[in-house]
Amino acid sequence: MTRMSTFSSPLLLGFDTMEKTLERVTKSADGYPPYNIERIRGAEGDTDKLRITLAVAGFSDEELDVSTEENQLIVRGRQTDDTEREFLHRGIAARQFQRTFVLAEGMRVTGAELKNGLLSIDLDRPQPEKLVRKINISVRD
Repeated sequence: MTRMSTFSSPLLLGFDTMEKTLERVTKSADGYPPYNIERIRGAEGDTDKLRITLAVAGFSDEELDVSTEENQLIVRGRQTDDTEREFLHRGIAARQFQRTFVLAEGMRVTGAELKNGLLSIDLDRPQPEKLVRKINISVRD
């Protein structure tokens, strides 16, 4: 039995990598760290901006890494286990994480800020230029 997908339409050319990316994202269902995504409306005629906010309490800025690889925004957190401290009860683990967000074409990260245990990452998408190109038709007899 063959599997039909939305992207198998002959009208959608070159979207096969997008289908693979969507499958990979839906399989990574780890809920840590929790996050919000909000739209920040700009002035009239200005581009809309997005802000991703992750709850990363206990992480310092040296233990966090925000990077883009191809069309993905990757946020990593690495805490080292403090061996000098003796815990009577340990309910807050030194946990590592990696959270990946797929970015649409043209999205760019404009900045990141860590404040009160919340990591905010701002993104925007500049309006692309309208590109109209005439294709010449060659005639062969």
